[in-house]
Amino acid sequence: MAVLPALPVAAAGSFTLPDGCTVFATVQMRDCQLSQHYRCDFDPEGDQWALYADSEGPYYVGRTDYETRWVESFGLYDGSHETLAQETDPASFTTLTTTGRDDFDFTTTDPVNGTRRYSGWDQLTGERVTIDGISLERTRFDLTARDGAGAVLFRRSGNQLIHRDWRLFWGDTERFENADGEVFDTVASPVTISGPGQPGYLATKPQYDCDMMMTGWRP
Repeated sequence: MAVLPALPVAAAGSFTLPDGCTVFATVQMRDCQLSQHYRCDFDPEGDQWALYADSEGPYYVGRTDYETRWVESFGLYDGSHETLAQETDPASFTTLTTTGRDDFDFTTTDPVNGTRRYSGWDQLTGERVTIDGISLERTRFDLTARDGAGAVLFRRSGNQLIHRDWRLFWGDTERFENADGEVFDTVASPVTISGPGQPGYLATKPQYDCDMMMTGWRP
């Protein structure tokens, strides 16, 4: 699988990336989560990766392109590898930041979980938030995931935060509803954002809310 060299390894208290890949931000978030954001020289220009970890370690790695279109993702617990298949309405970060709203509708395939269709929208609220000295913008969003037969698997809605220059989304306040109607509310907003040379850069352990019982959805 050609993309596997871009997957990092957690060892000796830091994340080890393959040659040609560089972490540009380590983010500590609420809900006992941590993310590493990195780019690799061998990927198409504009592509970037995000690795998410909780108290048990890394559980998800995903790659997006310049428009934040979902290219592929890896579930590190179940071995899933979800890849972009078809797009009825491609996600566009440029559309979101220039018009204030972006709608999306795309399908992915995965040997473990089969076909999934994701549809919804992102919309700027006009609110700005400063976290760790970095200015972010708040969005509202709504996303529904369906299986290959059209049955709803889950729905997510709430708020997210974007970094306009880095072309990134982070969590904020969210409601997750599964196919059985169970609802989980989470707050997973960033607390610290560390770049190269700053305290917390390449940290491997989440620091916030880890004494609370972890329930709900993981991306």
